[in-house]
Amino acid sequence: MAVVTMKSLLESGVHFGHQVKRWDPRMKKFIFAERNGIHIIDLQKTIQSIKEAYDVVRKTVASGKPVLFVGTKKQAQQAIQKEAERCEQFYVNNRWLGGMLTNFSTVRKSIERLIKLEKEDFSSFTKKEQAQLQKEKAKLEKNLSGIKGMTKLPGVIFVIDTRKEAIAVAEAQRLGIPIVAVVDTNCNPEGINYPIPGNDDAIRSISLFTQIIANAVVEAESETGLKIIETLQEDETSEPEEAKAEEDEEEEVEVDVATYAGTVEAAAADAPAVETAPASEEPIVEEDKYYAK
Repeated sequence: MAVVTMKSLLESGVHFGHQVKRWDPRMKKFIFAERNGIHIIDLQKTIQSIKEAYDVVRKTVASGKPVLFVGTKKQAQQAIQKEAERCEQFYVNNRWLGGMLTNFSTVRKSIERLIKLEKEDFSSFTKKEQAQLQKEKAKLEKNLSGIKGMTKLPGVIFVIDTRKEAIAVAEAQRLGIPIVAVVDTNCNPEGINYPIPGNDDAIRSISLFTQIIANAVVEAESETGLKIIETLQEDETSEPEEAKAEEDEEEEVEVDVATYAGTVEAAAADAPAVETAPASEEPIVEEDKYYAK
């Protein structure tokens, strides 16, 4: 079962939006407050959106349709590739080629060309031809390696930063493909089927959202679904209880019933000696005077 806690959202900085002057008024319903010139996103709305997106992705994968992860900004490239490969889905993390969805038949030809170059033996070509083919192969791998096995259009696409991936969003909208996207306070949530309000610039925030969607793919056949802990107290209740239990155990070990009376008498006998502070302070004062000289 995938678990999302309010503590993990806060630690990842999901609630931090952009500067107030850069906001999109259409994001007003997802904004909780303003602090030091920065908008704070309402995490209650974020949690509700995560639940909806999680269920949609699960149902899509369970029906046999693939998921396409899209995130070409530097902060998202590594997380997109890592999580997409973990859940064995497709991704675009370098550059969105125009027509990648609307003109998929042509893109598919480029993919076939890449597969052919990977199987090709360049030893029979001249050095110049080998260099040209290697350059063509590297370029195709950079842009198409994430969708090399995609033979049909995805059932849903997951997007990081709808402003940067505006072309991908427009193509998905034109084809009627559901869009799950992380929208920051400077983005337009209209036209996004399942917007998730959150920070789309921080690496930890992007990694968290991408991991949640990947977990939805992995657990598509599971009936347990997503568990969300919305209070910070629930996360920390177990630790104090365990610590308290350990303290109780230590106290029980220290008290010995057989020697309890003797211990009390010894403590009473030592009490006067401890209280005679002046006697113990005299040599310390003398040493201080000695070092002062």
